[in-house]
Amino acid sequence: MILGICACLLIVGLLLRRWRRPRAGTAMLSLSALLLVLAGCGPLPYWLMSSLQSPYALRTDPDWAQRNAIVLLGAGTERVNGDDIEPTLFAYGRIDAAAELYRSCHDASRDCKVLVSGGDPQRHGVAEAVAYGKVLERLGVPASDQIIEPRSATTWQNAQFSRPLLDSYQPERTWLVSSGLHLRRSLMYFAHFGIRPEPVRGDFMGATLSVWPSAWNLALTDAALHEYVGAWRYDVYEFMGWNAPAVK
Repeated sequence: MILGICACLLIVGLLLRRWRRPRAGTAMLSLSALLLVLAGCGPLPYWLMSSLQSPYALRTDPDWAQRNAIVLLGAGTERVNGDDIEPTLFAYGRIDAAAELYRSCHDASRDCKVLVSGGDPQRHGVAEAVAYGKVLERLGVPASDQIIEPRSATTWQNAQFSRPLLDSYQPERTWLVSSGLHLRRSLMYFAHFGIRPEPVRGDFMGATLSVWPSAWNLALTDAALHEYVGAWRYDVYEFMGWNAPAVK
């Protein structure tokens, strides 16, 4: 995304200079170069990621109710050796955090279910929820304490399709597990469907300040911009009346 923005600014700058608008063209070219440096060398993703993740940096001991639900959001799958479908690298932090919460709840002798939400948007033939569920079993979460939601392809659908499953289970408290940068938008979507869970980050990603632009910093910038665009799109859709009706 950030490279596309820089490329657009570069093209606009060159066109302005060709149309004999040298000052405006130079300004666009300079802005393109500045954005590339700020994103690739770390200052821009550092600021963007800090704003997204800081509210969820600390993890506190859960205050378990008698009946609890832990909602785990998917982060994609990978095809390994042709047929094996496994969670992506960025999913394991979420899975581990959900399993840790489950063990804490189980140790407190409370009732707890892990709702795993994620379909198969990458068309690997296996839903994220199913692939993650197998890993959760190896981490001590039995299938009998898992609720599988295998249809959602977006964060919006994660919230939308989790609502009826939570209604069926009727937990007293709900916990939402996702990546640190993803929690703000996830909480916004879940609140739209009347779900106000406690956020728990599965990972925390930081930019690397460097002299030369790096692919990691550019990737983090893209990930952060994706979250901001998603939140902005929600506000626009809500203003235009395009979102599904909010649930109390």
